[in-house]
Amino acid sequence: MAVMNLEQLDHLAEQGRFSLYPNRIKVAVQMGTCGRAAGAEQVYDAIAKRLDGRDVVLSRSGCLGFCQREPMVNVLIPGHAYVVYADLTPEVADRLAAEWSQGKTPADHALMQLNHDDFGVAGASINKTPGIEEYKNLPFYRSQMRIAMRNSGLVEPLNISEYIARGGYRALHRVLNALTPEEVIEEIDQSKLRGRGGGGYLTGRKWKYCRAARGTPKYVICNADEGDPGAYMDRTVLEGDPFSVLEGMAIGAYAIGSSEGYIYVRAEYPLAVQTMRAAIAEARQHGLLGDNLFGTDFGFDIKISRGGGAFVCGESTALMASIEGKVGEPRVKHIHTIEAGLHEKPTTLNNVETWANVPSIIQMGAKEYAKIGTAGSKGTKVFSVVGKIANNGLVEVPMGITLREIIFGIGGGIIDGKRFKAVQTGGPSGGCLPEDKLDMPVDFDELTQAGSMMGSGGMIVMDEATCMVDVAHYFLSFLVEESCGKCTPCREGIYQLDKIVTRITQGEGKPEDLESLTELSEVIADSSLCALGKSAPNPVMSTVRYFREEYEKHIFDKKCPAGVCTAMFVYQVKSEACTKCGICFKKCPSDAVVWEKGVVADIVQAKCTKCGICHDVCKFDAIAKV
Repeated sequence: MAVMNLEQLDHLAEQGRFSLYPNRIKVAVQMGTCGRAAGAEQVYDAIAKRLDGRDVVLSRSGCLGFCQREPMVNVLIPGHAYVVYADLTPEVADRLAAEWSQGKTPADHALMQLNHDDFGVAGASINKTPGIEEYKNLPFYRSQMRIAMRNSGLVEPLNISEYIARGGYRALHRVLNALTPEEVIEEIDQSKLRGRGGGGYLTGRKWKYCRAARGTPKYVICNADEGDPGAYMDRTVLEGDPFSVLEGMAIGAYAIGSSEGYIYVRAEYPLAVQTMRAAIAEARQHGLLGDNLFGTDFGFDIKISRGGGAFVCGESTALMASIEGKVGEPRVKHIHTIEAGLHEKPTTLNNVETWANVPSIIQMGAKEYAKIGTAGSKGTKVFSVVGKIANNGLVEVPMGITLREIIFGIGGGIIDGKRFKAVQTGGPSGGCLPEDKLDMPVDFDELTQAGSMMGSGGMIVMDEATCMVDVAHYFLSFLVEESCGKCTPCREGIYQLDKIVTRITQGEGKPEDLESLTELSEVIADSSLCALGKSAPNPVMSTVRYFREEYEKHIFDKKCPAGVCTAMFVYQVKSEACTKCGICFKKCPSDAVVWEKGVVADIVQAKCTKCGICHDVCKFDAIAKV
């Protein structure tokens, strides 16, 4: 049934409240891609088998962000807060499900209970469960503020009534019935929302120019081509809260005068594609996509376009070329896409996180939203914090929070008792920041000034065992493969950067290489066609800037201080420490270890692949890296 007015929206909200807080026990397994990779499907099957025939609601939800602790399950005992269980296996889930079905919430494997202020809905009465920590008291969540991810991990992704119960589609109803397009643009403009895809352009200004541009039809596009290694913020929102993106796009379409939108999502995100297709169908069924939304004369619909995985298609003009069926290559922006974008028509493009913010801004008001963050960067930002850190996962924090608070407060610090060395932000085209930048506030301008960038929100943490020259080599190798090759500075320049850095990691660096890296980086940044090429030298420029002594050690001393660059060391057996146990011989995958019972082991260097397994399995510190 099509939702035509506020009364019908309220009716669906009531259904959603009952779905979120039924009068029966409810168990919801978090089934995002991260959860499934950790075994959530097997956990779900074990719970389903245990609960078969019992009066318990079993459902699925998205991801709450604490990916380190997957698989996770939300359990609701009527009248109480949701209790979240973590680190589950099918065996543990089977045992706990027997207790859940009896109305019990044991402390075993209980991670937290969800605060009603953050995750509740109006009209739901809940009590706290004694003995289980509250959500906001966990270090991982204490400093977070969830706006873009406000529903992910709680609602069933394809249950539109649950989304509506959490305030969904109120913003669109208000926009269509109480605001002019110009007033919507002014609200977004006053919020100072900047694009979360990396460029950081003011969203309201982009919409204003696109509305004023001549030509019809006009298009809105959601960029879900998330290609940064280690980044998965957009995927999680698409999988866990798809209607927030659809509602945001509908509001944007009304503002600029568009009736047609596209979600460009990479084919490597099969669950996100599947979820968004189903969500679009559900929204159409309820009259929240299509013609005459909320009984008005405004109509808007969305199609999904699947990308082939090219990193360069995250760039706006390459993305639009790909939607048109052309080769995904950037073009010169003498005319911006807001004037001549998709099919040469005015087009507004924002990424997933930006669109997910829009309904909240309309609901809470631009002034309230603008109170969050820094002078030049308002609101929150979602980061995927990964690497050598205790708590890997997705975090949504106010702009202006320090790197130290993210890494050591939320992330729990560096694992294995090692020291922090660097954090790389902004994806392959971002920069690596050292320890003395930990107290720097995180926003668009501060990161750029430090030689890095916000990017889409990837954040890779590195410890003292990381070689920064090798890190630059890794990202350059990625960028060489992903360059579209259209412009010479990017195609040839990055290739030459990679050749020089590769030579340095192999112990063949020359004294003039540092100067060459700097000069070449400047030329590439100044003369490449698109933003991806212009930012590609960042990994080199930032590591040379902050970790120059490591480059000098590689070049002049022919040593890798971190012991990572394999051309610069060998593994040798310390005969005085060897106990002749033979464990290195048994574990060596390349048959490089020579050993007989009662004889000291030896390593044949011609066969050794320097994988380090012998070093790691020796309990007597008898394998040395020389």
